[in-house]
Amino acid sequence: MRRMDTKTTESTETIDKTATTEKTATTEKTATTEETAAGPDSETTGHAADDDGADLLDETREDEHDGDDEDEDARYEEEATGAGVGAAAAAVVSAALSVVALTGTWTAKVVAERETLIGQIKTSGTGTPAQQISEIYGDAWHSTALVNGVFALLAVIVAVLVLTLPRRPVWVRAIAVAGAVLGGIGLLLSVGTYFDLFLSLPTAGS
Repeated sequence: MRRMDTKTTESTETIDKTATTEKTATTEKTATTEETAAGPDSETTGHAADDDGADLLDETREDEHDGDDEDEDARYEEEATGAGVGAAAAAVVSAALSVVALTGTWTAKVVAERETLIGQIKTSGTGTPAQQISEIYGDAWHSTALVNGVFALLAVIVAVLVLTLPRRPVWVRAIAVAGAVLGGIGLLLSVGTYFDLFLSLPTAGS
């Protein structure tokens, strides 16, 4: 009887130990499996969160960069518009000055009449015919040529300045070229008239 009880007790202890060992092994395997299953998901979630944050930061930077580009484009357009208006106005002014230089100005007329009056005063009663021609007509003639030449020179200078500006519209350049050409012709005529190259003053015997 004692031997049987001893064997029974040993068998019970062996079964308990085996069951405990199996439970422990099963628990460890389950924990390991859960950790293995949870680990990649956690890392994946962390990486996904990092990627979302990086994408959001990149989008924010791109939006800021786009905003800066738009501001720069707007400023460039405003500056280009202002410069274009100024160049167009200058081209028109050049053409107008050249036409005035060719047709004559009110200022030149006033200066010529003044020189005529001065010549009449200087030669009244005592001046010879040659002096009268020179003082009354010659000075007025030369004064008119001088004033018109100044307007022609201004027209050429303004036209050249417009043509040297970069990125100007074609029509602005066309007007500037016209102003430069007409101003050059007016300047040539004024110089020739001032120095009596085209027509000379009449003499007293003619």
